[in-house]
Amino acid sequence: MQFGYSEVCLAHDPGSRHPESPDRLRAIQEGLKKKHGVDYVEPDPCDIDAMAAVHDREYVESVQEFCADGGGSWDPDTTAVEETWDAACQSAGLACWAAETALEGAAGRETPFSLGRPPGHHAVEDDAMGFCFVNNVAVAAQHALDHDDYDVDRVAIIDWDVHHGNGTQDIFYDRGDVFFVSLHEQGLYPGTGEIDEIGEGDGKGTTMNVPVPAGTDDSEYLAALDGPVTAALTDFDPDLVLVSAGFDAHRHDPISRVRLSTEAYALMTDRIRSLADDADAALAFVLEGGYSLDVLADSIGMVHETFDGREPIEPDDDDDPDDQATSVLEDVLDAHGLDVELP
Repeated sequence: MQFGYSEVCLAHDPGSRHPESPDRLRAIQEGLKKKHGVDYVEPDPCDIDAMAAVHDREYVESVQEFCADGGGSWDPDTTAVEETWDAACQSAGLACWAAETALEGAAGRETPFSLGRPPGHHAVEDDAMGFCFVNNVAVAAQHALDHDDYDVDRVAIIDWDVHHGNGTQDIFYDRGDVFFVSLHEQGLYPGTGEIDEIGEGDGKGTTMNVPVPAGTDDSEYLAALDGPVTAALTDFDPDLVLVSAGFDAHRHDPISRVRLSTEAYALMTDRIRSLADDADAALAFVLEGGYSLDVLADSIGMVHETFDGREPIEPDDDDDPDDQATSVLEDVLDAHGLDVELP
């Protein structure tokens, strides 16, 4: 894979006790040293105009001013220092680079993965929250739609972070040109992402939430991708697929109760790659959460190895989704009017 990376993103330091630390990127780089075929690219940062395409301009300017004044606690979870503004611009620029690179034909072993921070999927149109100031994946999706050279009419965003991507959902909730899918732990921060949140107006039906119960493992996530997600996105027929790639649904991550294995990230990557291939869509990854350093590094390494030729190992046939998870998936199908048999 090609990884977008910049040391500018290390300068955003919310404090030694904060889980979203610069050590996350350091751990990823250290883990990738052991892998074959890793390339790094440092693209240009994003400008305010690109951010203001999905965020309120006054809000973006207020973040810039907040950082210039030395930062502080925007809210109890979301902290900035003076350098956070440059890091946020770079992180959004990295996400735009990933989308552009994919649309220019990079695929297979050249598939782009943006390693930016701070993460973005909780940032709503006019506010920061949940460690996020700028919604990187939303900026990248809008950048692709607005760029005349790429002829993009529809973008799909698949968010497998364990927390609901409320900011991405809110930004595109009434839009028909972006299909947002979120697989997340039910009831976890920020407490949004119910099944009946399916979009409104022109966007009715283009938001899909799969709120899985605590204890959910690989089989439930794979059943969601094989069932409602693939069915809905096949109908949507995107030109670009962006993955909001958080790794905090891993069984050893400290802030969730979902039980994914490291292998699950290979399996989900393989399925999303096939979905994009079937749609003849470009594919790119944008880093979100993941707070166990070893798990984060290993899981991103697994995504990379999947594109480098490693064949994912399917779970045993007897690892079927439990009744509670199956009920969630049936309700998702009903909410979207999909007549699909679950795996």
